Amino acid sequence: MTNSTVTSVDIGPKIVARQVQVNAPASQIFALVADPHRHHELDGSGTVRDTAVKGPDRLTTGAKFSVGMKQFGFPYKITSKATEIVPDKVVEWQHPMGHKWRWELDEKTPGVTTVTESFNYGTAKLPAALTLTGYDKKNGDGITETLKRLAARFA
Repeated sequence: MTNSTVTSVDIGPKIVARQVQVNAPASQIFALVADPHRHHELDGSGTVRDTAVKGPDRLTTGAKFSVGMKQFGFPYKITSKATEIVPDKVVEWQHPMGHKWRWELDEKTPGVTTVTESFNYGTAKLPAALTLTGYDKKNGDGITETLKRLAARFA
């Protein structure tokens, strides 16, 4: 059994990152994270809706996908672009406002994968606005809940 406690990790300025060990092979986690139609299954922020997803079933670098979102009671849609996809290792996409979401998968031993999810707002068009509005902390909380869901799914 692995430790499924979510921890904060420092991977650079203006990057909020959390990490957890998951009792699953990287290939199974990648299949889930690389499919935008399934993002609602893990979303710990409460913003991703399970409908209105358009895009491929498996992201590749350069692919675009649209997701129905909801914040403060208001539904909206965003179209993001996959910026780095490495099978069973990395899933990263960029929001239209420039910030990036990244998943890194490191299968330490067969069936046990360290998963790091990060929110990079240093690439955002207005990074100071994200800090001033508390989205760095809010997204950190969402990542923590997402990783808890992921670990529980494979517990």
